[in-house]
Amino acid sequence: MVNRSIPLVAAGCLLLAGCSSGKTVLTVDQTITLADQAVHLKVTGVEPGKPVQVGAEAVDRVGKKWHGEATFRADQNGTVDLDSAKPSGGPYQDVDGMGLFWSMNPPDGDPDSQSLIPPSVDGAPVEHVDVFVSSGGKRVASTTITRRWAAPGVTTRSVPAGLTGAYVVPKPDGGRHPAVLLLGGSEGGVPSESTADLLASHGYPVLRLAYFRAPGRPYDLRNIPIEYFASAARWLGKQPEVDPAHIAVMGTSFGSQPALLLADLFPELVHGTVLFAPGDKIIGAFPAKSGFAWTYRGHPLPIDEEIPVDGVDGPVLAVAGYVDLQWESRLYAQSIMRRLDAAHDKYPHEAVIVDGAGHGVGGTPYLPHGTRFQ
Repeated sequence: MVNRSIPLVAAGCLLLAGCSSGKTVLTVDQTITLADQAVHLKVTGVEPGKPVQVGAEAVDRVGKKWHGEATFRADQNGTVDLDSAKPSGGPYQDVDGMGLFWSMNPPDGDPDSQSLIPPSVDGAPVEHVDVFVSSGGKRVASTTITRRWAAPGVTTRSVPAGLTGAYVVPKPDGGRHPAVLLLGGSEGGVPSESTADLLASHGYPVLRLAYFRAPGRPYDLRNIPIEYFASAARWLGKQPEVDPAHIAVMGTSFGSQPALLLADLFPELVHGTVLFAPGDKIIGAFPAKSGFAWTYRGHPLPIDEEIPVDGVDGPVLAVAGYVDLQWESRLYAQSIMRRLDAAHDKYPHEAVIVDGAGHGVGGTPYLPHGTRFQ
């Protein structure tokens, strides 16, 4: 991270984890956090029963200021605790301590037509969110929260010839840790660094593996050997900071297919499987209208057959959005669980269906609609 110069008064506010003018005080438990961690905001010193507005603003990479604001009524102690206070007006209706963060909209109010791309510092996204309290049309307290995707000490290394991707490593501590083989979807290329950086920030080494539309890989999703993914898992298990007995594969959308196939065909390499917006049947080549997507032992895997799960030897989590418009991932996730039940799988397996979510159900929480990283 690059050190940022701040005025002395602002530095004092950060040390106090809040800043105010007059009696109203806005406090936050952490001013610098990982992007997937919730913060806890509280407003004190308000006249009991009086309404106040609490808002959040963040400037994206192109200079647009995204804004969200909700109205709350102070309790009998003159306090608004955003973890327990229900807004009386604003962009969200239920109690949600992070509601101000994900409900921010761009200047024209239409997040569907544009994307919030966080600014980048040293190649990693960093979001600065200004949180403020307004009363009578005037801002009376404020603080700034910095949300990072990469913790200090997280580094990225190259991968050997034969694999295409990047290896993201937590800050060294001399130990071995569970690791993740990360697979993207129909966009192809190397999976987004934001997810890998956060996982590594929490102590998990991550191999971001490309399997098509990347240097050294086919442009189309066609005849991709499942053995390629097995080679990646073997290499990952040999890294000094990785516990080879605890490797999980995480796949999104199209990437859920090789993830589940790898878990079934190579159970000695995969000890847990996470699927976002999954499919449950083997797809054909993409974007071509004919041909096979996957092969095993030199033979194409038949299109539209259910992905087998009899060989899976570890927990499986499938997460799907209830309103996925790309394909019926909700039904597919439930189908995978039924087949694991039928196979008498001894490990925990669960389908989590998220109300209101779509095909992009995976990713970093607490971000405005339309956030992307590249």
